[in-house]
Amino acid sequence: MVLAAGIATVLVLFFALDLGRFLRLDYLQHSQAQFTQWYAQSPWSVRGAYFALYVAVTALSLPGATILTLAGGGVLGLGWGLLLVSFASSIGATLSFLMARFVLQSTVQARFGARLADINRGVEREGALYLFSLRLVPLVPFFVINLAMGLTAMRARTFYWVSQLGMLAGTAVYVNAGTQLAHIHSLKDVLSPGLLGSFVLLGLFPLLARKALDAVQKRQVYARWRAVKPKTFDRNLVVIGGGAGGLVSAYIAAVVKAKVTLVEAHKMGGDCLNYGCVPSKALIQSAQLAHQMRHADRYGFNSCLRNEHGGQSPISFKKIMQRVQAVVAAIAPHDSVERYTGLGVEVLAGYATIVNPWTVEIALHGGGTQRLSTRSIVIAAGARPVVPPLPGLEEVGYVTSDTLWDSFAQLDDIPKRLAVLGGGPIGCELAQSFARLGAQVTLVEMAPRLLAREDADVSALACAALQADGVRVLTGHQALRCEKSSSAEGEVKTLVVGHAGTELRIAFDQLLCAVGRVARLSGYGLEELGIPTDKTVQTNDYLQTLYPNIYAAGDVAGPFQFTHTAAHQAWYATVNALFGDFKRFKADYSVIPQATFIDPEVARVGLNEQEALAQGVAFEVTKYHIDDLDRQICDAGAGQPTHGFVKVLTVPGKDRILGATIVGTHAADLLAEYVLAMRHGLGLNKILGTVHTYPTLSEANKYAAGEWKRAHQPQALLEWVRRFHDWRRG
Repeated sequence: MVLAAGIATVLVLFFALDLGRFLRLDYLQHSQAQFTQWYAQSPWSVRGAYFALYVAVTALSLPGATILTLAGGGVLGLGWGLLLVSFASSIGATLSFLMARFVLQSTVQARFGARLADINRGVEREGALYLFSLRLVPLVPFFVINLAMGLTAMRARTFYWVSQLGMLAGTAVYVNAGTQLAHIHSLKDVLSPGLLGSFVLLGLFPLLARKALDAVQKRQVYARWRAVKPKTFDRNLVVIGGGAGGLVSAYIAAVVKAKVTLVEAHKMGGDCLNYGCVPSKALIQSAQLAHQMRHADRYGFNSCLRNEHGGQSPISFKKIMQRVQAVVAAIAPHDSVERYTGLGVEVLAGYATIVNPWTVEIALHGGGTQRLSTRSIVIAAGARPVVPPLPGLEEVGYVTSDTLWDSFAQLDDIPKRLAVLGGGPIGCELAQSFARLGAQVTLVEMAPRLLAREDADVSALACAALQADGVRVLTGHQALRCEKSSSAEGEVKTLVVGHAGTELRIAFDQLLCAVGRVARLSGYGLEELGIPTDKTVQTNDYLQTLYPNIYAAGDVAGPFQFTHTAAHQAWYATVNALFGDFKRFKADYSVIPQATFIDPEVARVGLNEQEALAQGVAFEVTKYHIDDLDRQICDAGAGQPTHGFVKVLTVPGKDRILGATIVGTHAADLLAEYVLAMRHGLGLNKILGTVHTYPTLSEANKYAAGEWKRAHQPQALLEWVRRFHDWRRG
């Protein structure tokens, strides 16, 4: 604040006292003889004073640096003028850069951190190149460049040396022109249109050179494969993987009439259809009905299920698992070979291996192999469950979120005791569902709370919901080993966990590992081609791998593991693969929704509180509890708990939405309104001004907007309005 006040004072005095008159061309020409005489009498004093003045003018972004540059040539001559101006301008620019950073950067980054993230990454990667180009073109005011760069993450040392080199050409032109000061009538005499055009071409040179360098690097990447590059191609695109990402890629390619082949090694539809989204949601729905039956008295009926796990029960676990399989079968035609063949996609069942950047070899399930040459490849190989290296795990046996459906489908009854490793979305969803269906469930999570990526209040509510359904939740407990022993009652399986230096033994009949998923990175040629991987396939902003014609999308590319994100990435990968020579698109992750389908559901888009704090983004929180929502009370029953809330993060003092979290019934569906608003820049005032049907759960979004509006009422204006009404009453 002191520095800002000091700069402001200097600027006010500069303009108030009209000090700018000493930095005009007419004053310089009128006083040139006097300056030349002083210089002859005391050259080092004049050089020092000139240098200090130039640094001060540029550091404070005062108008007049151009005139001072001309003065350097007119008074000091070309040699000394060029030397002093070159260093003084770079030092002054760097001081201006540092002052902007010191005074404004923290505020700007806090307020616009999310929007500036891409700019900061770009500056870190190529900032020196673009700064050098800008310095070569005198059309862009240098003080603007100084201040703008100070707000980015560019290092001061980089800014200085790039400025020193980049401004040299323009400095030489102006200093040299200053040696003919008497013949200059205006600054237009210095910069002719031809000279300006030359500067522009000079400024474009680094960018063109970078393009040429990219072309050379691309050629080097393909160097060892150049001899095997086909002259013609069998396909425009080969897609590896028939999950969400691969299906969308193949579909888009077929729509734009490209010749495309989709290769799937196992089941069409991938993890989502066969092991993830679809079967788990079918199970959750059955578990929800069981929960309602158990609490039928809330709706005016006699309870249909006992709260204890004894006695006759109408629940048939075998039929429930059969229903899950039936739901998968009903949706399977949407992702079937027949459907995609009808769309114009060639679908091959087999294992694909990328032989070289333009060739894919498929080991067909029916026998034999087939080789296809292709202009581009999209890798959409998906992910698999992580199995922790737990001693004794193989001996006791386990299931994952992939294998439990086939394994449990063989059971007549639900496992009496189920241990779940992992308190993330998958672990929480399945733990609650099996508990509602009658299993004794113990959930073990190493982190101090469930759903660690959500805010603490969300985690607390989720934990309470699982515990209310009978789940034994052990957070802060680390799985140590599994043991198997025999007793008079038969085989005993035990999970041993550690907490605060003590061990706890958990007996179980089935163990579910749900500690996360990892990208499938082996088995289809990445190692042989040298494509870098680090938990996922490494890609650039356009989803290109090391080889620009090979792309990755979905779980295998990260950073998200959602079906809708895989489809989102697939659009970018496919369009770039087919049309990237003309126009490429950077993958946009600015508005990505996500949901955990426990009861109550947890849904979020954008930033939550812990992410905003970690990123240093300034925010306000508006929270609306759904306990008072009429439709929620109707659905839950009078006097029954209606836990949940809508929490919105906004820019301080403004209604622009940074993120929204909803906990409650159908939260994932309600979130769509915030996804739309954020995607198209609509604020809470727009949501408040939208008519919502009564009585619906969607009114929660409107009431949350109303809470924000109430907190930002113009109190001073309302006080005057109150006085106006008092006056009207006489």
